[in-house]
Amino acid sequence: MMEEEDLEFVEELEAVLQLTPDVQLAIEQVFPSQDPLDRADFNAVEYINTLFPTEQSLANIDEVVNKIRLKIRRLDDNIRTVVRGQTNVGQDGRQALEEAQKAIQQLFGKIKDIKDKADKSEQMVKEITRDIKQLDHAKRHLTTSITTLNHLHMLAGGVDSLEAMTRRRQYGEVANLLQGVMNVLEHFHKYMGIPQIRQLSERVKAAQTELGQQILADFEEAFPSQGTKVAWLDKIDRRYAWIKRQLVDYEEKYGRMFPREWYMTERIAVEFCHVTRTELAKIMRTRAKEIEVKLLLFAIQRTTNFEGILAKRFSGCTLTDGSLKKLESPPASTNPFLEDEPTPEMEELTMDKGDLEQPKKPKAPDNPFHGIVSKCFEPHLYVYIESQDKNLGELIDRFVADFKAQGPPKPNTDEGGAVLPSCADLFVYYKKCMVQCSQLSTGEPMIALSTIFQKYLREYAWKILSGNLPKTTSSSGGLTISSLLKEKEGSEVAKFTLEELCLICSILSTAEYCLATTQQLEEKLKEKVDHSVVGSRPGCCL
Repeated sequence: MMEEEDLEFVEELEAVLQLTPDVQLAIEQVFPSQDPLDRADFNAVEYINTLFPTEQSLANIDEVVNKIRLKIRRLDDNIRTVVRGQTNVGQDGRQALEEAQKAIQQLFGKIKDIKDKADKSEQMVKEITRDIKQLDHAKRHLTTSITTLNHLHMLAGGVDSLEAMTRRRQYGEVANLLQGVMNVLEHFHKYMGIPQIRQLSERVKAAQTELGQQILADFEEAFPSQGTKVAWLDKIDRRYAWIKRQLVDYEEKYGRMFPREWYMTERIAVEFCHVTRTELAKIMRTRAKEIEVKLLLFAIQRTTNFEGILAKRFSGCTLTDGSLKKLESPPASTNPFLEDEPTPEMEELTMDKGDLEQPKKPKAPDNPFHGIVSKCFEPHLYVYIESQDKNLGELIDRFVADFKAQGPPKPNTDEGGAVLPSCADLFVYYKKCMVQCSQLSTGEPMIALSTIFQKYLREYAWKILSGNLPKTTSSSGGLTISSLLKEKEGSEVAKFTLEELCLICSILSTAEYCLATTQQLEEKLKEKVDHSVVGSRPGCCL
């Protein structure tokens, strides 16, 4: 019976002494101890086994028991001393509390007296400064009235001058005057209920409207809009068709009037390219929000084709330096623009995806005219990059959906783990994008495209590879590629089914294929990218 009561007492004591981890950590920081008896996870059996590791060590059991009893006696003495000390502290605390309450009452009385005296002083100050405040208010109102009258005089005079300058079309003077009038008019927003102020405001609005109409009419008169509707990218073919016709007419009418050493036809074509690049850059900056990826690729394709035609016809000697090289023999064909080509009127400007995403002719390495016009498209290639970002995201989502729908690869004992088809599709798509981007630019856009592919290759690794590894029986979490590679031979092989082993082999093979292909793409990227950005290369994400 006594043993049962002792056990219940011990259980109740353990429940009371069970401390939270935060409290236990704070105690260990304040009172650090290496004694195993002070540990929160103290295990009596392990402690006894530490004291008596062998049967021969039991010979000292009486000595160990005496030491423990001595330690218990010392702990009891310490606890008794602390408890008595706390009893005395409680009595001293009550006495100190009573003294503090008395001091607070005395302090409260003194504060009340001070407050009464302050109220009396404030009343006296109010009576003394009443007249001074009235004078201050009068001065403030008078100053406000004078300032408002000055602003009104400035507004009235400014409106009259604004109307006069508008009639005389003095736009330079009107620009500064109108801003000043608008600033002064802001001070009268709260006075718009007064008829005279409202009339001045209406006159300012009428002058602004008249100015806008006059300026637009003057611009339309000075810059007629005839022919400007063919200036956007969807009509870029008309630019190149026009210069072709002009060069043909020039050679037929005036080609024999100038020496061949002057290269007049090439000079005209080069000047056209410079002007076209400048004008296209301006209009694309102005209408940047209207640029779409299909329209941009369409314009780049037509432009690179035109640059290729220039390379066939001209030597590019006027592009290098001022010295002219004498031709040893005249070219066989005087003008390639006479070749049969569909005209813009005969050819519809279709923008099919297959026709636009890949230029018809790759850039020739020895083309001196490459980039003479198409360089203006490089600042806007972010449209193409964003489009590929979206396409790669949709491609990853489709891979995930196909994997879930088709399930893991079927087990086949005749062959090892096959590379997932989606992995090959992903790299084929990126290689196609990289080839296409290299034809557009070999600078920062190519690096940006590689960075985007790096992001989606990492998503592929997590969503398709790591995300589809089978779960182990020992834990609810799934496997990882790194954990599989670290396992020893023969460890936990029996816990996977044949289908799971086939899936693991396929995922490992796919990861190895991704690693090798990524390294190859890095080397290709170093070869194609400009030397100025060769240091910015994507890292392997597997």
